[in-house]
Amino acid sequence: QLQASGGGLVQAGGSLRLSCAASGRTFNMQAMGWFRQAPGKEREFVAVITWTSITYYTDSVKDRFTISRDNANNTLSLQMNGLKPEDTAVYYCAAARDRLRVVRHPSAFGFWGLGTQVTVSS
Repeated sequence: QLQASGGGLVQAGGSLRLSCAASGRTFNMQAMGWFRQAPGKEREFVAVITWTSITYYTDSVKDRFTISRDNANNTLSLQMNGLKPEDTAVYYCAAARDRLRVVRHPSAFGFWGLGTQVTVSS
């Protein structure tokens, strides 16, 4: 139901834009977010956007990443600027399990895309 795309290989300081397309249902009343998982590490929160487009970010990506959503087209995006090698990970888009709840922990998200690899070289 969620399909992420847009990952790739980029040099440090570069930019990428991730997209997530939802199909089969809408998530207009649910928070949607981006998570990432680096090799040997747990999946971690990156950013979340509420159904009213209020945004929250983990500290390490503030002022570099921008999350946005287009409810009319059922899509979610993550603009990533100033990429660093430590941003290297598989990035996942997700939608919260419950409506009208602002959540950040992965366990609160019930719908997940397959992930897209982002690799930042130094």
